[in-house]
Amino acid sequence: MNIGGVNTLACISKIDTSSDKPAKIYPLPHMYVIKDLVPDMNNFYNQYRSIQPWLQRKNEGTGEQQYLQSVDDRKKLDGLYECILCACCSTSCPSYWWNGDKYLGPAVLMQAYRWIIDSRDEATEQRLGKLKDPFSVYRCHTIMNCTRTCPKGLNPGKAIAEIKKLLSGIAKKDAPGLNTAALQQ
Repeated sequence: MNIGGVNTLACISKIDTSSDKPAKIYPLPHMYVIKDLVPDMNNFYNQYRSIQPWLQRKNEGTGEQQYLQSVDDRKKLDGLYECILCACCSTSCPSYWWNGDKYLGPAVLMQAYRWIIDSRDEATEQRLGKLKDPFSVYRCHTIMNCTRTCPKGLNPGKAIAEIKKLLSGIAKKDAPGLNTAALQQ
């Protein structure tokens, strides 16, 4: 919700106890309100679902074994998997306000990047292909409201910049740091 003009989590927000001025509490901005302070999050979660937020492997033997990951590969996910999908960042983003139906927004794009760089995922090209349209990623104008407002201290702006680098060919996904082919035989 928006407390005192800042998108944040009500459970961690300190409310000014001074009775000099009223506390101003609103639902998340630029979302339809279902009732009172409850926004309609359906569009946000549908956008999240559109990035297919799960490991995608070429072999169909899912659930039969663990997919191992090196310590260094796991560290690359730090600052990405901690997102709790509260939408504070997305609802503080002017691009999301103007194009909320097409632009995926900071939270969803950060999660997309989380799956793109996961060394265990084998659908990097397909994931990047879905983000090539003019609205999915390129509506981000690096205003960085998303990073300032994130209650978890994450940096969605950096993740979006990394996706842009991957899409433009400036960067490439690193090869997995752990060869698991021998373990799968």
